[in-house]
Amino acid sequence: MADTSDRADTRNPAQIEADIRRRREVLAETLDEIGVRVHPKTLVGDAKARAVANLDHTVGRAYVQVNRVVTQVKGQFLDEEGSPRMERVVPAALLAVGVVGLLVAGSRRRRR
Repeated sequence: MADTSDRADTRNPAQIEADIRRRREVLAETLDEIGVRVHPKTLVGDAKARAVANLDHTVGRAYVQVNRVVTQVKGQFLDEEGSPRMERVVPAALLAVGVVGLLVAGSRRRRR
């Protein structure tokens, strides 16, 4: 940036006024931009956008994890051709029926 003391000697009043006018316009634009940035609606909107982005990221990671677990469980109960592995399906089904039976019996005892 040039030294303003050298320029001040060579500029006429009209040039100085034009320079002042340009600087005021730039300053006004800067102040308007700052006003928009610190406006409560802008701050709330930015916070919402960050929260949604974080939520999307978290949901995406959860989906990947759930998908991985489901794939692992499928691998335990299905063979390479996709047929059920009866040696694993039957015990799991019996266990599920037993747990449901215990829950039903427990809820009936509480009602009495």
